Amino acid sequence: MHKYTTIDQYISNCPSNVQDILKKFRDIIHEEAPQATEAIKYQMPTFVLNDENLIHFAAYKNHIGLYPTPSGITAFQKELKNYVTTKGAIQFVIAKSMPYDLVRRITEFRVKEVLSKT
Repeated sequence: MHKYTTIDQYISNCPSNVQDILKKFRDIIHEEAPQATEAIKYQMPTFVLNDENLIHFAAYKNHIGLYPTPSGITAFQKELKNYVTTKGAIQFVIAKSMPYDLVRRITEFRVKEVLSKT
């Protein structure tokens, strides 16, 4: 298992088709949370805002996991009905079209949630 220290390292270790997806996720998160900083936490790309984990993502063999905290899943549960979800994770199947707009809206929700705490 690799020990990553940057998101660039993480992405570069993935297959090229997955790299494209992860780069798009990263770009979306940066667009919606330009003040967030990048980190690797739990060996996953993570974005931190106001010292709080905003959102994580990770690549697996057949899916991309998005980890927007339980509130980020609860708030979009109707839109997530066609995806495998758990309390804190969403699985987007790599072989299917990525719901980039949904990723954007979930990120936007999380930014508002984190910023409302300050």
